[in-house]
Amino acid sequence: MTYKPFQIGVRPDWLISDETTHDVSLREVLALLAAIDATGNIAGACRECGLSYRHAWGILRKFEAHFGVPLMITRRRQGTQLSPFAQRLVWANRRIEARLMPMLESMASELQEELERLLSQNAEHVRLHASHGFAVEALLRHMQGRTPGLELRYRTAIEALASLERHECDLAGFQVPLGDFQAPILRRYSPWLDAGAYRLIHLAVRSTGLFVEAGNPKAVQGMADLARSDVRFVNRQIGSSTRYLVGLMLERLGISIAQVQGYETSEFTHMAIAAHIASGMADTGIGVETAARRFGLDFIPMVQERYFFAVHCDTLETPAVQSLLQIMRSDNYRDEVRQQVGYDATETGMIQTLQEAFG
Repeated sequence: MTYKPFQIGVRPDWLISDETTHDVSLREVLALLAAIDATGNIAGACRECGLSYRHAWGILRKFEAHFGVPLMITRRRQGTQLSPFAQRLVWANRRIEARLMPMLESMASELQEELERLLSQNAEHVRLHASHGFAVEALLRHMQGRTPGLELRYRTAIEALASLERHECDLAGFQVPLGDFQAPILRRYSPWLDAGAYRLIHLAVRSTGLFVEAGNPKAVQGMADLARSDVRFVNRQIGSSTRYLVGLMLERLGISIAQVQGYETSEFTHMAIAAHIASGMADTGIGVETAARRFGLDFIPMVQERYFFAVHCDTLETPAVQSLLQIMRSDNYRDEVRQQVGYDATETGMIQTLQEAFG
């Protein structure tokens, strides 16, 4: 039999069961509710989901019976709208997807490369360990179906650099803020960054800052507001470079982490931070501007960060890495990175020494 290229995807699914029914998937009703929320009406949602009007109402009635509460409410002169319960379902699903999708993408990538190695003995792969970012996501999409392939595993910057030192990956992604916080961040990375052994591939510059609800009802202006008793913060996970940056910013302002309500509350991705705030669970959090805009949040810029891939000098010249560089330098890839709000792809694909990058 002839080997045929394929693409593996892993998606989260909700299941509901009761005394009479077991493991009914909510995928269809959640997609319908999200489409109603996006389009503002059932007719538009039917077109988006490819459903008949009758079938859509059948789905809604079925799950109203399961939950015992209405999913739609009809008000005079306002038409039909999602009920508060349905709105909460939609936002809960968005938070789940924002939390899980990067991990599931990483698992799918890992599984795909394992299976392709079994099916094709000549398959080449570039192993990338990197913290989550939109330019990294885009690179994975552009490498799909290509030879060599890209095996992506999401790691914190420290974990990625440590993996590179142990030769467990070919590329390690990490970010460094421009300006005053560059030096302390570099000191944190220094045990794993050998200037003689590595070269840096520039991925992008991205804008990082505070997310707040549209209209900024709490009038958050900057990091100093995190010490206010009426401001709830959501942080990045322990070990992440963004969380370390938050600590540096607070330290500079003389604010202890004990003063920050929600400092120990954490999410693993920029999108999860945005979903957390958009659903009303926090007033502010920190991440890349792209995520804030996708959830309709306002954004308060704090720092510009350069994102790099570290690579061993001898690995840089391999055909697999050179092929990846060709993709990174292509107009198609750079255009997609530029389209991410808050991203700059001017130097994408540039090779630098550590001295050239940081002086």
